[in-house]
Amino acid sequence: MEALRVVFAELHTVTVRDTVSFHLAHQRFTADGDAVDEAGTGAAATVLLDQLTWWARALRAARARAPYGG
Repeated sequence: MEALRVVFAELHTVTVRDTVSFHLAHQRFTADGDAVDEAGTGAAATVLLDQLTWWARALRAARARAPYGG
């Protein structure tokens, strides 16, 4: 993933560092697909989505003031 940050920088995109990880997924979810630790998974998802929302709003406002590019 870290190597892709260079590629995204060349494409003039913005990345966020927080992630939601599902390593050992078979231990983190029940057979029905429910999270075993909803608070932990939910907290990580909230942080990621809050950052993504912030960037989306900031970039929308910036594009409205001055469109990016040529």
